[in-house]
Parts: sequence; C-alpha cells; structure tokens
Amino acid sequence: MIIYPAIDLKDGQCVRLVQGKKEDKTVYSDTPGQVALSFQEQGAEFLHVVDLDGAFEGEPRNLKAIAEIALSINIPFQVGGGLRTRGDVERLLAMGASRVIIGTRAVENAVFMEELLKHYGPQKIVLGIDARDGMVAIEGWVEDSSLQALEFGKIMRKMGVETAIYTDISRDGLLQGPNLAAIEKMARTTKLKIIASGGVSTIENIKALKQMESLGVSGAIVGKALYDEKISLPEALNAARFFQV
Repeated sequence: MIIYPAIDLKDGQCVRLVQGKKEDKTVYSDTPGQVALSFQEQGAEFLHVVDLDGAFEGEPRNLKAIAEIALSINIPFQVGGGLRTRGDVERLLAMGASRVIIGTRAVENAVFMEELLKHYGPQKIVLGIDARDGMVAIEGWVEDSSLQALEFGKIMRKMGVETAIYTDISRDGLLQGPNLAAIEKMARTTKLKIIASGGVSTIENIKALKQMESLGVSGAIVGKALYDEKISLPEALNAARFFQV
C-alpha cells in the first residue's frame, strides 16, 4: 500500500483546509517545492497535489507552484483540482505529473472521462470521488450532485477507470480517522483500486487500511497529520509496507 503525502495549494502556498472550507485555512509553507523535496527525502514514493483554487474556480490556478514541485523532486506525483478540459490535462502531464485526477468533470460529462481514458489510458487518468453523506460532491466540495458515490464508482469502473481517490468529506482535516466501513464498501462494490483520503491520522488508521489491501485499497493520502506532526512519514511508510495482516 502506498502512502501519498498531500500538498494542497492555495495562492501558491502549501495549506490545509478543514472539510474543504476555504475560510478554515492553515498555511504551512510558502515554498511547496521545498515541502515536496522534504517528503521525498523522508522516503515518499508518490505525492498527492491538489490545486484548491483550481477546484473552486474550475481551472488550474497554481501552475507555478506545481512546476516548482515538479522541478524539486524525482518521484512521481498526481494532481487534481479544476481540471475541466483536455488542455488542462495535457498541460499538467507535460509539466511532469504522472497522473491527473478528474472529479467534477467526470460527474458532469461521462463522455469526457471516457475520451480521456481512451487517449491517455487508466494509468494516467484517476477518478476523484468526493462524498458527503453517500452523495458525490463537486466544484471543490461546495455543491452536492444527485449521484450516489457507490453508483458513480461502478459506472466509472465499467467505463475503464482503474483507480479512484475516495474522500469522505466529513472526515477531512479533522484527524478523527477515516471512514473505514465506507472505504471497504466502496472497494468491494466498485472493484476499483481505492486510495483512501480524509481523516487518516494515526499509525493504527494506516494498519486498518492495510488490512483492506486484498479488497483493493491500494493507498492512503495523509495530510494534516504529517503537518501537525501527529505521525511521522517514515512511521507511516513502514506501517504501509511491513505491517503483517
């Protein structure tokens, strides 16, 4: 199971929000490239980068910071937030992203997602499923759609998506632990490879997710817990790699 340290970008800074609320912001660094390099030096294999301004505004807004991250590291990273056009996807991949995350646009236009998968393949196009009370949220989590998260995951799996980042918005940034039951149900029901996001804050959380690896839980995104030093990245990596189920 892969641990993905999270770098959330707003106004070029590395920040964390609580439940995606932009008014509840903590700034951790003005140099995202240095943060990325620090994660790499601590042993990270893959980074998770989100353009929060992009998610809220519907187009990439932190390209300079993303370019800085790309130049600072030599490990892969994935990027999401405001990717609504083929040009957005092309730009991010050209900048060095290993894969991009499509959320809102996949909800609004399944044909767009299908075309991306055909052109770039499922290794480069990852689905973002952001759920609130079992329903998919869009536009930077500001709006709720009429789609059930589980049903959406099944539809996208049939279309050819292989990997999905599943975020339980109610847990995000609160350090209260992930919604393990919902994650397990998502993995079992959709047959997607699930990267769990939202609330991962202890080594025990990581061990619990590791136990679901055989069901398809392939990774966990860790953000606030690392920045607030609730857990160390080397500890998290060790638990994900070596914990015996």
